[in-house]
Amino acid sequence: MERLTDHLIIISFDCLSALDYPLLKELPHFQELLTHGSFCKKVETVYPSVTYPCHATIVTGKYPNRHGVVNNTLLQPGSDSPDWHWHRQSIKGTTLYDEARKSGMTTAALLWPVTAKADIDYNMPEIFANRPWHNQILVSLLNGSPLYQLQMNRLFGHIRNGLNQPELDDFVLESTIETIQKKPDLLLVHFTDLDTQRHYHGFSSEEAYAALRRHDARLGRILKALKENGIYDKSTIVALGDHSALDETKAVQLNVILKEKGLITLTDRGKVADWKAYCKGCDGSAYVYTKDKETAQAVKSLLLQLQEDPENGIETILTGEEAGRKGADGHCSFMLEARLGFYFKDAIEGDFIHTITPEDVKEKRYTYGSHGYSPEKENYSTIFMAAGNGIRSQFEIPYMRLIDEGPTFARLLGLSLIDIDGKLIEDLLEV
Repeated sequence: MERLTDHLIIISFDCLSALDYPLLKELPHFQELLTHGSFCKKVETVYPSVTYPCHATIVTGKYPNRHGVVNNTLLQPGSDSPDWHWHRQSIKGTTLYDEARKSGMTTAALLWPVTAKADIDYNMPEIFANRPWHNQILVSLLNGSPLYQLQMNRLFGHIRNGLNQPELDDFVLESTIETIQKKPDLLLVHFTDLDTQRHYHGFSSEEAYAALRRHDARLGRILKALKENGIYDKSTIVALGDHSALDETKAVQLNVILKEKGLITLTDRGKVADWKAYCKGCDGSAYVYTKDKETAQAVKSLLLQLQEDPENGIETILTGEEAGRKGADGHCSFMLEARLGFYFKDAIEGDFIHTITPEDVKEKRYTYGSHGYSPEKENYSTIFMAAGNGIRSQFEIPYMRLIDEGPTFARLLGLSLIDIDGKLIEDLLEV
């Protein structure tokens, strides 16, 4: 298959929304992509629309229940800090970067989700030190490309301030510019500054808009680096979002009621000893898992009763089968969708409906904005833009889906992804 570009640069701006388009078209570097390339401001995300399922979808062209990453975190009832789907092994089947490596292409990924221990030439995976005895730098080194990461840390480690933003993205940016000198065929970059600001300050906050302007400057630096390294004219540059976000004022903590009903039992120290039903939050949605049919029936009655009162925050109740048809985890007993202004938390202690206070957000116990909601929610699309080799200029695609991005990226590199849910967006390409 004919290859349409020498270098494919995919930049994910986490939580970039279609609603950001009016501002993006005024910012100089986003404007450059929009003016010279193709774009879509109605991209349908996946369910649940959280970061790790979204990014696994982008590189596989599959829905979450087909690639296996059905939530950000693992089902670890009662854990204060569950492990995430950090590792490549969480993804079933092949990925864009696997196929690129098989074809002899050079690959690089910086903080791209679900890439720990992946076969990537220059790999700085997104993975956290999640145990008191873990060291962040050591955990990263052991799960990515050690020498490459040591070099990036030696050059730019002073920029970082733990995992805090905007310093983390500034570190990723400098590492990206350094990596461009290696002229990889495929470069995946994940920036989370905007997502962080929307979580802790709200969707339309000044902090969120400041992050968008910082992202424009970051995009400009990347474009400049491609030019300086003589590969700009041989490249395709993609800027995309994975999901949007919605503001919230209340958290639904269903496990509090499940515990009261005797379906979750705790130890003397307040840890989960056993459970028959457990609510696993995905922010704007939640999975409810049960261990037997009798419990499932009891939980169904409880949920229907709670749903009757809008103040309980439950908009929709899906069966596991219905969730599976929407691409979510069909192994759940139920999937819940939150009403506007609500989101789900896994907490077992406290109030069933918790009203979020500034102190909660300051202490990072709760947030003012989140995602994870159904792609069918109004004003909840994300955005896609691409320019350069193989891309039609000045063309607007009216509608596309996150699952369509993987096969389209594969085509640009002269590759194909097999057994996928998405389809190639031919209108985007100039063959």
